[in-house]
Formats: sequence, C-alpha cells, structure tokens
Amino acid sequence: MLSDTPIPEDEPYFPEGAIVDSLAVLSGVTDAVFMPWIEDRISLIWLEPNDDRLGITRFEEGSTELNRRRRLRLDPGKVTIGLHPALLEDEQLYRHTFVHEFLHAAGLTLHTPLHDELTNKVAPTPKMSESPLLQRLRDSVLGDLKVKTWSCEHCGYTWDRTTVRKPTRCHKCARPL
Repeated sequence: MLSDTPIPEDEPYFPEGAIVDSLAVLSGVTDAVFMPWIEDRISLIWLEPNDDRLGITRFEEGSTELNRRRRLRLDPGKVTIGLHPALLEDEQLYRHTFVHEFLHAAGLTLHTPLHDELTNKVAPTPKMSESPLLQRLRDSVLGDLKVKTWSCEHCGYTWDRTTVRKPTRCHKCARPL
C-alpha cells in the first residue's frame, strides 16, 4: 500500500517532547521495567517502503534473554525503533506511532488497554478526517475489497462503502443489517 514512498535522505527524528512526555506518563507503571535505561538505548531507523507496518520495536537481545532482563529488571540493551517513511506526510500520526513504539521499548511489550491509554495520553490517535495517511490507507484497503456497496434488506437503500467495517444499522431506516 505504501511501497511507492521514497526513503528520505534525512534520518528519522525524535518528535519534540515525546520522550519526556512518555517518561512522565510511565511514572509509576510497574510494567515499564526498561524505563531507567531506554532513553539512552534507543535508535531510530526508516523501515523499507514495502513494509506494511507503520512502526516496529526491535530488541537486539533474543526473546529468552529479553524475558530474563524483564524479570530481573535489567538494562534491555540496544533497542531499535523503525518508522515507515510515509509517516513524514502526517506529523500527528508520526508522533503517535513513535510514542506507541517508545512505550514498547520501555517495557510495555504487549498491546494492552493500558498501553493504548498511555499512548493516547501522550499522542492521541489522529481522526480519520485529520490524517491524510490514514485516509490513503483506508482508500487502498477499500479499493481491494470485493464489496463496494452496502444494501439494507428491509428498505432497499444502498450506499457506497466508505468504511472497512460493516455497518451495524441501515443509514436510512436504522434497522440492524
């Protein structure tokens, strides 16, 4: 979907205040076991344009060693955060993705409601209407789907598909689909 994105000549950047704000929100979070070291251990890279992820967090240590370090609350070693170059066209989504990956690097390695809550406190997810990149991704997904319209069996109303998820109710008569 984003494979036509050129790799930038400049290195990825740390969004202004994102690390300080993330560390502040992690204060008191017991699962953030790598927090004391992470600011000095992370590096940023660009992902390949043909990668289908917006961001990744990669610990250089293997999973067994990483679990040992988590359990013993030791230094995580080198951590690399990869960001997709397409994020440069959407500042708010760039910041959100960076914070999301930074929280993983700090020790919140699983996608949990707490991880989502903390990410959105520091860098809220942009609304679809405010994010050109999310709109582009949605349009790409919708273009590849077989179902192009939705129809109500009750009133016969048909409308073009503009969302990935199937609506629960008809737009006209409000009956469940």
